[in-house]
Amino acid sequence: MRSILEMFSLEGKVVVITGGAGVLGSAIGKGMGKCGAKIAICDIKNAEAVAEDMRKEGIDAKGYYMDVLNLDSIKATHDEIIKDFGKVDVLLNAAGGNIKEATTSPELSFFDLPFDALQKVVNLNLFGGAILPCQVFGKTIAKNPEGGSIINISSMAAYRPLTRVVGYSAAKAAVSNFTQWLAVYFALEYNKKVRVNAIAPGFFLTHQNRYLLVDENGNLTPRGKAIIDHTPMGRFGDPDDLIGVCIWLASDASKFVTGAVIPIDGGFNAYSGV
Repeated sequence: MRSILEMFSLEGKVVVITGGAGVLGSAIGKGMGKCGAKIAICDIKNAEAVAEDMRKEGIDAKGYYMDVLNLDSIKATHDEIIKDFGKVDVLLNAAGGNIKEATTSPELSFFDLPFDALQKVVNLNLFGGAILPCQVFGKTIAKNPEGGSIINISSMAAYRPLTRVVGYSAAKAAVSNFTQWLAVYFALEYNKKVRVNAIAPGFFLTHQNRYLLVDENGNLTPRGKAIIDHTPMGRFGDPDDLIGVCIWLASDASKFVTGAVIPIDGGFNAYSGV
């Protein structure tokens, strides 16, 4: 039997992170890098700056421009990564988010939400945030004799739709469904050693949702307070809270886990309210 440290080691694995310059993607990437992984940070901006910060901490990392909604851009970045690192072992799809224009409010009802705003959110979270990168990088991972791991990011909104964010909730529910579909597809049709799973974060303060959860003075909005009141652990998540599960899913420690969607939410989904 291998040692526990060996089972969880990412030494020598090449990890590609879309949306890697974001709050969550960069935190997970740094954690994986400290476990020995080589990190390819992919984003539309700040990718190399994030990679440079990682290199200062001794992590083998490089930044790449990638537009996850442009298939040609994804393919071009894929080819650059293969040229630089020679392989891909893990794909972490961390691109996603919501926009104010696709969010209902007292001033903007569901009936008046602009189609282009809703389409943008669904495209970003479902196609750019999961399907398109999986098509490109998944094809390469499937050829690895030792297999590999794909980790998507779903959401609490996939379990029970959240008010106001209709496009985001629908897209994240689709990400969970797609994760299960792709897990079965890989195992039955291509490579039984390729695993596809997702994490479903609870509420983490990010650039995209901060306006909904805290006001300009840093105080909780009514929505933010309702979330904290419904979270048994009584706080928002910290990006570092995602690292442990992602290391597990990327490593051989989870080699018999596929098609799982794992909540990381401080108990939010488990709490009935009474």
